[in-house]
Amino acid sequence: MIRVDDDQSLLPARMVNEFVYCPRLFYYEYVEGVFVHNLETIEGSQVHGRVDQKEDDLPPANELLETDRPAKRRSVTLSSDKYGVIAKLDLLETDGSVVTPVDYKRGEPCKADDGSLEAWPADRAQLAVQALVLRENGYACDEAIVYYAKTKQRVRFSIDDTLVEETIQAIDSARELASGNVIPPPLDNSPKCPRCSLVGICLPDETRRVTSSPKTYSPAQLTLFELEAERTADLADASQAEEMRRLVPSRDDLRPLYLNQPGLYVGCSGRVLQVKDKKKVIQQVRLGEICQVNLFGSIQMTTQAIQAICQAEIPIAYFSMGGWFYGVTHGLGVKNIYLRREQFRWADIPSFCLRLARALVAGKIKNQRTLLQRNHVEPPKSALVQMKCMQDDAEKASSMETLLGIEGNAARVYFQNFQGMIKIDDADENDETGKAFRFYFQSRNRRPPRDPINALLSLAYSVLAKDLTIICHTVGFDPYLGFYHQPRYGRAALALDLMEPFRALIADSAVLSAINTRMIQPEHFIRAGNAVALTADGRKAFFRAYEQRMDTLVTHPLFGYRVNYRRILEIQCRLLARVLTGEITNYPVFVTR
Repeated sequence: MIRVDDDQSLLPARMVNEFVYCPRLFYYEYVEGVFVHNLETIEGSQVHGRVDQKEDDLPPANELLETDRPAKRRSVTLSSDKYGVIAKLDLLETDGSVVTPVDYKRGEPCKADDGSLEAWPADRAQLAVQALVLRENGYACDEAIVYYAKTKQRVRFSIDDTLVEETIQAIDSARELASGNVIPPPLDNSPKCPRCSLVGICLPDETRRVTSSPKTYSPAQLTLFELEAERTADLADASQAEEMRRLVPSRDDLRPLYLNQPGLYVGCSGRVLQVKDKKKVIQQVRLGEICQVNLFGSIQMTTQAIQAICQAEIPIAYFSMGGWFYGVTHGLGVKNIYLRREQFRWADIPSFCLRLARALVAGKIKNQRTLLQRNHVEPPKSALVQMKCMQDDAEKASSMETLLGIEGNAARVYFQNFQGMIKIDDADENDETGKAFRFYFQSRNRRPPRDPINALLSLAYSVLAKDLTIICHTVGFDPYLGFYHQPRYGRAALALDLMEPFRALIADSAVLSAINTRMIQPEHFIRAGNAVALTADGRKAFFRAYEQRMDTLVTHPLFGYRVNYRRILEIQCRLLARVLTGEITNYPVFVTR
């Protein structure tokens, strides 16, 4: 048995249950402190609601021996220094000198081969920990009971020597796993995964799909991007024989909240945000319905509102009126120091940074080229050929400086043909003075943008960078340390790295959609000196176009299931985390066909 130091935290009995059920789930919940609710966990909390309403005191063992009257005590917490565990007992039935712990579970019992009912192995381990704690505190405990709420059945079993030995071994193994930084592999096609609340974080089938390949390649012979292209093709062929389960939800029910009218005031009443304009409530938003809050310009927020939002783990993003992304306020976030340590370690290895940067830039150029092919009225063949050559050059770039040059040249060719993707004729929009805004794009300019299309592009890139910064925080990264974009004060370099392949797919596509569907009109822009910016109504219209694009379902080229772009951003960020922690070898860049 592993010795527990005095200053080391006690291992909860519930975590022993999680370890026996799935070591990877235990790692996420206990080591990284990650927890997400789903329907089953909410139902489980409701089952425990009555039990947790009252906490009873448990008399010392010698006093309990003096009475023969049966009694029940709820929510009793005991610990054991010998085993280094702590347990909260839902219910404790006492009958003279014998105590029997009872634990409440939402599901149904396990059926044995002979048709009898048994407690599940993970539940048996949790109750065995409770029995060990009771014995350590001087109580006699020979049996335990699990109450399964779904079937309203009590399953009783003995705490024998075999179960005790298995439980002590599970405690030691769980503590050994918690003391290291190596995450266990995901379960292989397990029926447990679809019901797990952390399946969107664990990505069991996705991780195994990326790590398994029918062929073996030499990284010395192939670049990272070439390697992933070959593996993607092989895995696509393999997926025809075996379709991968889609365990990740296609969409998130929560939606971002955008506030972009200067002078608004945000307060909080209970779990409801109250948006006021000159002391008049103009909108009420439940915290349980939003995933982020975006503030543009001078919008005030009370301390109570900020505290409630942070407690709900909802990020608050701040922008200037022109769309410049300032930063994020969030709660404590993920306590995953292991991932950040690996991020800093890999960022100091130039060869790794270059390999990853090659893949990101090549993927960006490929997606830009695909967007031209899909949306341009008549894409110039020379431009497509040039971009294909530059994509190939990016995969073989010998240095970061060379890669930056290739990316710049590809962007120049791409934006030279950007006007061909704008499908409206606004010649009749000009007034007699010729001062009305026109949707005509000549070249990319920024800081400040000097025409409507560049103003939209700048806002789109800023909002996309914000979304990826929030996702980096959620996964456990430090968003300010990148691999391609070098560290610079105040710049979320890692978010910009991950953003590169999605600039055309999300930001540029949202801009084109807003213009071509006339969601954005010339009157939605204002000029201040040389700068052009959107009005409050213009930003509102663009946010609608942007969120529509983020909510678009697309087929993931590697996994084969359909999810929206917001989910894909999170999946890609978590796949990068798998690379840094050594679970997968190479980062599969998202490219569309």
